[in-house]
Amino acid sequence: MINTKIKSVIELLQTFSTEQICIDYLEQMRWGGVVESPFDPLSQVYKCIGNKYKCKNTGKYFNVKTGSMFENTKISLRKWFLAIWLVTTYKKGISSLQLAKDIGVTQKTAWFLLQRIRVCFSIENSNELSGIVECDETFIGGKNKNRHKNKKVKRAQGRNFKDKTPVMGMLQRGGKMNAYVINDTRRQSIQPLIYKYVAVAPETTRIISDEWWAYTGLDKYYDHQVVDHSKKEYVSLQDDTVHTNSIEGSWKILKNSVSGIYNHVSKKHLQKYVDEFLYRFNLRKISDSDRFQYLLSNSDIRTKYKDLIIIK
Repeated sequence: MINTKIKSVIELLQTFSTEQICIDYLEQMRWGGVVESPFDPLSQVYKCIGNKYKCKNTGKYFNVKTGSMFENTKISLRKWFLAIWLVTTYKKGISSLQLAKDIGVTQKTAWFLLQRIRVCFSIENSNELSGIVECDETFIGGKNKNRHKNKKVKRAQGRNFKDKTPVMGMLQRGGKMNAYVINDTRRQSIQPLIYKYVAVAPETTRIISDEWWAYTGLDKYYDHQVVDHSKKEYVSLQDDTVHTNSIEGSWKILKNSVSGIYNHVSKKHLQKYVDEFLYRFNLRKISDSDRFQYLLSNSDIRTKYKDLIIIK
């Protein structure tokens, strides 16, 4: 019987001691005991030799990896499971260089594994938010003071983000958070995200933001409260619940991961790293084992290598 309360790497390796155990466990997580064809969910399925199945309606063969992040992988599921455990349990994530050493693959392979896993992390970045929701933006990129003299960017302070990438976030106080890479911090980039994910209910939903002009007009649909950072105000003097300290604290965690673990993240892939951060942040109250199993049960997203390396 599979141990579902894994507490350490040792227990993980002992639990998934063979490749067949991993396959059986993944089948249970994906299909719950009833095999379903990825080509036609309504089709009858035939069991073939080994771990293969055949879809009656399409005539195509498949296995538990088909249509998931594991499809066509040459890496064993034991190494995949170990990689997923490490990336979901380490508080700040793990670099591809470190993962390559830990599971015995090349750095290129480790990077591809991590990117496939990060795509699945997006399941925690589309939450419906209500109650008190803090909205704020942050900017990901190096600091001018840390750059060589000939690489410094002039007039790149605050929201003048010539050398940085903006990320807009919405945090339900005491609950979950959504965050998205945006092209700029204008109203047309920020407000559609708020309307999409924050419940429009002026009586029960309160949005708190800073004084940035892109948030003006939200009072038509929400109880919108503003904390004026330009006046060195970080908690409203009239109401101490009006602040954005919670979401600003979460930004610090994200930036520490990017600067401390990954060193550099391109704009093309930044959303995947944001999704990784949100997966751990939103599931911070559950056990490492539950985070591991939750990802396996939502691993049916296939990512091809060419889609990751082609710059659009």
